[in-house]
Amino acid sequence: QVQLVESGGGSVQAGGSLRLSCVTSVSIPSINAMGWYRQAPGKQRELVATITSRGVTNYAVAVKGRFTISGDSLKNTMYLQMSSLKVEDTGSYFCYVKRRYDGMEFWGKGTLVTVSS
Repeated sequence: QVQLVESGGGSVQAGGSLRLSCVTSVSIPSINAMGWYRQAPGKQRELVATITSRGVTNYAVAVKGRFTISGDSLKNTMYLQMSSLKVEDTGSYFCYVKRRYDGMEFWGKGTLVTVSS
């Protein structure tokens, strides 16, 4: 059973920073891709950022230049560094991984980020 546990969410004022972490029970070398999605109240889940096993990153237009996704294979942990946070960044943030050998995706339960003006 693959497990992903997010942490690092919280409340911050606009302009502030947070770093989210996602610890996975799957070793990062066995992951084909991983990333973060978010869901604001009353809205659909949307892509925030992804990173492939080769380190290729992709960001939503809304966060490009402010957020950075990275992974630490020694700790089996993925990070999302968020800076210059805006009120519209508020939502629950979910990490996911796509396992290499079968393509299955696994999701964490989310961590809440609240940005106030």
